[in-house]
Amino acid sequence: MTDDVTYFLEFQKTEKDASLLTIRNYQAALDKYLDWRGNAFDCWRKETGEDFRAYLYALMKEGLKRSTIRLRFAALRSFYKYLVLRRGLAKSPVMEVQMPKSERGLPVVLNVRQMEELLEMPLKSDAPSRGPQWLKYRDAAILELFYSSGLRISELLSLDVKDVDFTEEVLKVKGKGRKERMVPVGGAAMRAMQKYRQEAVVTNGPLFRSVRGTRITQQAVDQMLKKYLKMSGIPFGVSPHKLRHSFATHLLDAGADLRSVQELLGHASLSTTQIYTHVTKERLKKVYDEAHPRA
Repeated sequence: MTDDVTYFLEFQKTEKDASLLTIRNYQAALDKYLDWRGNAFDCWRKETGEDFRAYLYALMKEGLKRSTIRLRFAALRSFYKYLVLRRGLAKSPVMEVQMPKSERGLPVVLNVRQMEELLEMPLKSDAPSRGPQWLKYRDAAILELFYSSGLRISELLSLDVKDVDFTEEVLKVKGKGRKERMVPVGGAAMRAMQKYRQEAVVTNGPLFRSVRGTRITQQAVDQMLKKYLKMSGIPFGVSPHKLRHSFATHLLDAGADLRSVQELLGHASLSTTQIYTHVTKERLKKVYDEAHPRA
């Protein structure tokens, strides 16, 4: 790894407060470009717009999704922006490359019945044969909080006990770009968190913990979701982000205004939130087509 890349990743960590996952994705994107260039690569500062146009063409020929291509180039753009602003590079060659338009895919969401089924799974499951008995209460609290507040996985993992106001029923959440926001929490999620804290004797430090007492990881949450999905009748995979999608869609279905949902999700731009209006329109069309005699 070159000094420029080392300094860039350190900059992301210390000054931009990027998550570990974001830093890993940046490094992976840069490494993939180096793999593609092979022996032809000499130095990041000598790469040209022509090199990156050729890389774009190669990725498109490979059949990668546009979203994947755009993510790789987003990392390259961030890297070269850093080189220009902090390391004296004259201009970014990546800015000469025109990206393919992003695909406007609609988020996959659980319906209300499926969501309720998933939320019931932890407390319906048998007590763990190994490990503490409080694990099922922790899992129930995590699922309830995802659905109650629409948090990003990184936001949920970083929660400490002190970030939860159990009297006012709100969370202090640290979102992207170190931006803090206050997020309301529903009664069901609050009760689930109180029960978990009581059973696990969690009084300070990280809110959600592993059996070793350390902060729970994203991998552990993913494994937990897979476990409860197998027990349920839900016919597709569910990630923490799909729970976030479901939270937003169900709010809009019930009449919440778009600006409020934007605030709850912590979106910087309203256009990011507007994709959920397309989901609710699609659901309305489906209901209409199925119910109206002359549809």
